[in-house]
Amino acid sequence: MTSAAGRPDLAPAAPLAAAPTSAPRRWGRGRTLDYLGLLPFALFVTLFLLWPTAIVLWGAFQDPIDGSLTLANLETALSGRYLRSFQTSILLSAITALLGAVLGALLAWAISVGRRDGLLRRLVLAASGTLAQFGGVMLAFAFLAAFGFNGLVTLFLQAYFGIDLFAGGAWIYELTGLALVYTYFQIPLMVIVFLPALEGLKPQWREACDSLGGNAWTYWRHIGLPVLWPPFLGASLLLFANAFSAYATAKALISQASPLVPLRIGTFLTSEIVLGRANVGKALAFGMIVIVAVIMVLYALLQRRTSRWLR
Repeated sequence: MTSAAGRPDLAPAAPLAAAPTSAPRRWGRGRTLDYLGLLPFALFVTLFLLWPTAIVLWGAFQDPIDGSLTLANLETALSGRYLRSFQTSILLSAITALLGAVLGALLAWAISVGRRDGLLRRLVLAASGTLAQFGGVMLAFAFLAAFGFNGLVTLFLQAYFGIDLFAGGAWIYELTGLALVYTYFQIPLMVIVFLPALEGLKPQWREACDSLGGNAWTYWRHIGLPVLWPPFLGASLLLFANAFSAYATAKALISQASPLVPLRIGTFLTSEIVLGRANVGKALAFGMIVIVAVIMVLYALLQRRTSRWLR
């Protein structure tokens, strides 16, 4: 249609449809349901971690007689036989962490260079996952049944080879035997923790090193070891904390004395104590919390540095 002047009529343009907007996020009910899902975990952490930690922290600085604040508990925990217990626990944890880290890293490297879907790899990983959790009284009984005075290995070596495992003393019931038992479950734990770091090494790094004229030593010296060193240290710290806090295995093997801090704390909880020293056990537990907390902070820092490379 045209107007009388011969110009076309311009019909008014239809209004543009409003762009569809996304529905507002339901912050109220949806967020509440999310938090309700976390409630069982938060309750578990509060009852079995935060509340016992608060009791330990309060008791470590409290006089058991009049309830006043004092540093006497910490002074007692850091002197005499209690200080020697800390030294023995740290030494035992360091030795077993070092042995477990080195042997476990070598085992992890051996299975990392094999086929990812190979039978040997699956068997080692399955065994590591099981043996890393095989501890406590069961592990102590297994070693006593094998290496005790009347153990299977002891009697076999003595009957067929004339070797007396206890010629130098009852080592299985001392710190030497305890170190052997701890190393037994430290090695599979190292395999589980350190294997992802080994698998994070990219093949392109090795190819680039070879293309630039490098050899195996050059690759490990300038690429492999610098990348793996932080996760190796982090895993070693994790093994240290694991051995430092172990209780049931040591209690089953060493029942006549309490050379370790966890055993000292167990004595305070289950035995009669001297008047006025009821909270020394909590002071010992406070010392363990401080040491483990420092280790976990260092572990987190190393893991943060590792994540920059192994992505």
